[in-house]
Amino acid sequence: MNKRKFMGTVAALALLAGCFTTAAWATDPDAALQELAKTVMSKGPNGEDPVSAASITLSDEEIAKVKAMNATAALVFHIGGNDWTNAQTAGLKSEFERLGINVIAVTDAGFKPEKQVADIETVMAQKPNIIVSIPVDGVATAGAYRKAAEAGTKLIFMDNIPKDFKAGVDYVSAVSADNYGNGVAAGHLMAKALGGKGEIGLVFHAADFFVTRQRYDGFKKTIADNYPDIKIVDEQGIGGPDFAGDAEKAAGAILTAHPETKAIWAVWDTPAEGVLAAARAAGRTDLIVINQDLGENVAIEMAKGGMVKGMGSQRPREAGIVEARLAAYALLGKEAPAYVALPAAPITKDNLLEMWKDIYGAEATDKIKSSFK
Repeated sequence: MNKRKFMGTVAALALLAGCFTTAAWATDPDAALQELAKTVMSKGPNGEDPVSAASITLSDEEIAKVKAMNATAALVFHIGGNDWTNAQTAGLKSEFERLGINVIAVTDAGFKPEKQVADIETVMAQKPNIIVSIPVDGVATAGAYRKAAEAGTKLIFMDNIPKDFKAGVDYVSAVSADNYGNGVAAGHLMAKALGGKGEIGLVFHAADFFVTRQRYDGFKKTIADNYPDIKIVDEQGIGGPDFAGDAEKAAGAILTAHPETKAIWAVWDTPAEGVLAAARAAGRTDLIVINQDLGENVAIEMAKGGMVKGMGSQRPREAGIVEARLAAYALLGKEAPAYVALPAAPITKDNLLEMWKDIYGAEATDKIKSSFK
């Protein structure tokens, strides 16, 4: 997708989500960040109002019924090997085990639509009762998902949905973090780190991908509405699949063209790693980096007092648990909401260890802990 088309899509999304940034937050970003931790601002992929993840529950009787079904599930990811995917997998597997649902496959598409289509076809040969997945490309993969649905497999989506799919008809439900709210959180964190003024650059995801558009739009609108002395001087899109490498080139271009840039926002943690590499190569270790998502490498940089000063993170492990419960809803014929969302998780060095445990359900890694020393 070219930048002009991307901007048009984002502008349309702004009309949907723009009402969520309040003028009252302009003078108190700390209050805004506290509110974001308990409020969902995003709408669903088709404009649905969010339903709280805490409302998705199963009784002991319902769990017993699901266990008796001996159902199977496949997890079809966009990409694997990162902290987000690992946390989603952990949440899904732990809850599926509690429900007596056997996970028969976990796939990694390497962020390539054609690979994901092949993955869906491969897992369908095993006739899973359930597929939990995040589409790489909502258009290119739609046909494969539709065939799976027509074969009777129940579909639960993470974050993104295929084009023209309707909840309750073509799929069960979609589960997401408050990505718009996380973008808003990153905007306020950026303002705090800059003291309310300075020139910044953006490294965004140049693709028709719902959740990364929401992050981008939430961040930009927060800056525009609340912080007139912060100027976005450059924006560079990245397409992947080498997101760290692409982001390094993008950030390098920003720093070369605009040497007064004080900070760069990155759309998630892997691109943020590329921004860090570019800053080090340019001798700009004074650069402030704000990103979306909590990963080990950016957490280490934050812990040691480095360039990463703030993050607006998803809650992937908890999302995985909710997705597994919604799969049980489908097996039981229990009505499921179209869109379930979890609140944003604003993170700074002060709450990093606490938030790591909250998000991943385990203590921070030794590498993160030792970085505080």
